[in-house]
Amino acid sequence: MSEGGRVALLGVGRMGGAMVGTLRRAGFDVTVWNRTRERAEAVAAPVGARVARTAQEAVASADVVLSSLADDAAVTDVYTGAAGAAAALSAGTVVLETSTIAPQTVHAIRPAIEARGAALLDAPVSGSVSLVEAGQLTIMVGGDPAALERARPVLAALSAKLFRVGDLGSGATMKLAVNALVHAINVALSEALVLAEKAGVARSAAYDVFAAGAGAAPFVLYKRAAFERPEETPVAFRLDLAAKDLDLILGLAREVGARMDQAAANRATVGAAIAAGLGSRDTSAVATFLRGQGKA
Repeated sequence: MSEGGRVALLGVGRMGGAMVGTLRRAGFDVTVWNRTRERAEAVAAPVGARVARTAQEAVASADVVLSSLADDAAVTDVYTGAAGAAAALSAGTVVLETSTIAPQTVHAIRPAIEARGAALLDAPVSGSVSLVEAGQLTIMVGGDPAALERARPVLAALSAKLFRVGDLGSGATMKLAVNALVHAINVALSEALVLAEKAGVARSAAYDVFAAGAGAAPFVLYKRAAFERPEETPVAFRLDLAAKDLDLILGLAREVGARMDQAAANRATVGAAIAAGLGSRDTSAVATFLRGQGKA
């Protein structure tokens, strides 16, 4: 597919909404659909994208469909529910499912998509909204290599690093593995920062050292404002969504027989922070909770 191809985007939350602008700047003809039409219009209007009334209308003439949805139930319903998008797909369309979901959900929606002669790739992404806007995401893809080549121009517009990690379902698996690491860093960073603070080191001084040392992962660097000034920094990824991710991670671990002691401990910490009233806050609110500032 060449520049200027037709792309449908289902779900325009923080990540999906940012994708719309990036794809328009890359020259793609973009149609968006969202359960809340007002959100779709707010995202589409500034960049000249079209808004579809239904998911089926959005995908009907698309060369590539991307979906960025909240959870497994939303993905299943959007594709295979009563007005599911799968029924309106055209032969040759490539569906890129970018949500963080269980591998089983990818396989569950596959028959409805392939029945229309379309191809499904699980293509979850790693990165923040700012990386979406810069076209610098890391994308991990599972599925047919030929379908990947057809969708590559769209993926290239969004990503700096693109990996085909195996057959269908392996992209979703890899995203859960990545998020297990990211959420572990989030909790570990929260604990280390609060430890330093409670022992008398200024928050900014402690973060200077973390950002310069062996633990200075990209996450540590780009989350600095959220950890240093949590009350002033917009939410990038909600803590209750981190809990959802960790539940998926632990579910996959049970299925394949992988020991995940740290993920289980991280889930308990995140759950306690949510119980303290911080579920709608950014994931960095784990540090707020550990300071004893949750609304118990």
